[in-house]
Amino acid sequence: MYKISVENNRFLTIISKQSITCNFISMKRERKSEIPEVVKELGIKINDVIKSNELKPREVAHDAEMDVENLRKYIKGSQEMKIGTLFKIAQALKIHPSELIKDL
Repeated sequence: MYKISVENNRFLTIISKQSITCNFISMKRERKSEIPEVVKELGIKINDVIKSNELKPREVAHDAEMDVENLRKYIKGSQEMKIGTLFKIAQALKIHPSELIKDL
């Protein structure tokens, strides 16, 4: 006989006489607050600089010492970045950080 329970809408537990198995149920997280428009505009600027210099996000991420998936989130404007991250990205793009935030 099996018993199946869902705890906090996140874990599915299947219990049998022989074993206990826990599997993560994939659920999309909701943000507590909306991403500011300026974050999206910054991502567009970063993407424009990458394209105008004929770079690849993978190369920029490597030079900025960050994961390429995080850089893609910044470019899409779906994740806010710390000021230190902005400086690392600017350095990888070989521009001053003020160039990225100018006219935002």
